[in-house]
Amino acid sequence: MSLTFRRSLCKLHGYCSQNGLLKNLAPVAVTRRHERNYTAVDNAYKGMPPPAMYGGRHTVTLIPGDGIGPELMIHIKDIFRHTGVPVDFEEVNLSNDPNSDDIDDVITAVKRNGIALKGNVETVLDDRAPGKTKNVKLRTELDLFANVLQCVSLPGVKTRHQGIDIVIIRENTEGEYTSLEHESVRGVVESLKIITAERSNRIAKYAFEYAVKHGRKKVTAIHKANIMKLGDGLFLKCCREMAKNYPEIEFGDMIIDNCSMQMVSRPQQFDVMVMPNLYGNIVSNIGAGLVGGPGVVPGKNIGSDYAVFEAATRNTGKSITGKNIANPTAMLLASTLMLEHLNLPQQAKTIKDAVLKTMIEDRIHTPDLGGQASTTDVVHNILQEIRGNGVL
Repeated sequence: MSLTFRRSLCKLHGYCSQNGLLKNLAPVAVTRRHERNYTAVDNAYKGMPPPAMYGGRHTVTLIPGDGIGPELMIHIKDIFRHTGVPVDFEEVNLSNDPNSDDIDDVITAVKRNGIALKGNVETVLDDRAPGKTKNVKLRTELDLFANVLQCVSLPGVKTRHQGIDIVIIRENTEGEYTSLEHESVRGVVESLKIITAERSNRIAKYAFEYAVKHGRKKVTAIHKANIMKLGDGLFLKCCREMAKNYPEIEFGDMIIDNCSMQMVSRPQQFDVMVMPNLYGNIVSNIGAGLVGGPGVVPGKNIGSDYAVFEAATRNTGKSITGKNIANPTAMLLASTLMLEHLNLPQQAKTIKDAVLKTMIEDRIHTPDLGGQASTTDVVHNILQEIRGNGVL
């Protein structure tokens, strides 16, 4: 790797030091000696100040995205309106369409409002367009360092395993997703995986703080330190050191390949899981599949200043777009997480209870759950349940 490329790498990540970092830079991991400053994670965990609010109403950036995102957002706006949720949406068009809004303008909109509800933006496989995707750039520019989802077995949803209640916490800003790749010579590509002590400590602290606040008993770090001894070794070391500050929480670690097997064979053993970026993507999809699929699990991306809520697996659902069979549960539950974040617990509970009763008691299921209901059928039943609670 050339000195020029090394300097570019350091500049991109804000770790450049004229007094020694460059000579210690390795393609697998970048480390930095520093005092432990947890201000960002503390702010993120304790909750940010309420985002933009005018006249008692909150303004939220709405990003419909691609695939089924736009049609699901219409239903969410309809349910919010009928439930009397004091939220106004500033809608921006971010998609794989060349005519979509500029990603920098979308990021500015989220910064202005502090919070967003987002459908996934399709990433086209194109080796001629290297660099960060729109989804990744949004997360990194806003420093949404923690991706959090809870995979819970739902009564009435037939799955292979029952009794699952797993929280997956994924480091969201580095690892393989730094998009630092180059072709050294023709036919030889180097792709850099960046692991830093600063961000590993930050996500580890978030995981333990989450466990304490929510009465969880165990945190498991997922890694591949037996092979990537410097990169994943650093992540594992940070997690082990952090665990010493939380003696009341049991700590363990597991190699990612064994973790994948254990997830599909005995998932009940897991409580809170914390892991680097790519492993989090894989395990999140396994976890969602265990409890009913991408249509039922919500997710959130949390940073020290901003928060973005979306479906957990970040699927566009392109193959079912316009067919009125998309399961709206994941996006609706993501919207209730957003309402809780906005300090609107009553409205969040009203919608969440109606969504779960529709799925669990009324058994109005879309085809992904083995049912025959349309998206519209599910939404109409949710509105009836809300009406039954005296809201409409």
